[in-house]
Amino acid sequence: MNKRIRVLVAKPGLDGHDRGAKVIARALRDAGMEVIYTGLRQSPEMIVQAALQEDVQVIGLSILSGAHNAIVPRVLELLGQNNMTEVMVVVGGIIPDDDAERLKKKGVAAVFQPGASLEEIVGFIQSACGQAA
Repeated sequence: MNKRIRVLVAKPGLDGHDRGAKVIARALRDAGMEVIYTGLRQSPEMIVQAALQEDVQVIGLSILSGAHNAIVPRVLELLGQNNMTEVMVVVGGIIPDDDAERLKKKGVAAVFQPGASLEEIVGFIQSACGQAA
């Protein structure tokens, strides 16, 4: 039996809109993953510390504020500093195409923009973690 995928879902920065993050968290849970939701207004340091404590395989960042170019590189930097480079980072939210490509070049596994389906997100994480749907 495969070990359940552990995913930390976080809302970094000052963005107070978390409905999308909660919908994603529920879809991941319903697909059999263990989901840890950190809540609103998390700093990159808080996110990485929670990921370390919870021993997650995936960090999902939901960002609608436009701060993705500052927050995501900092999360990646902190993961590296904590020898957690095997933790996959996915990002969802209002991310322009050019920024999405830059984030992927920095190490983000996937960027899910408005219109991405729950099935697409779940399937990507399952596949990337070596589990079939």
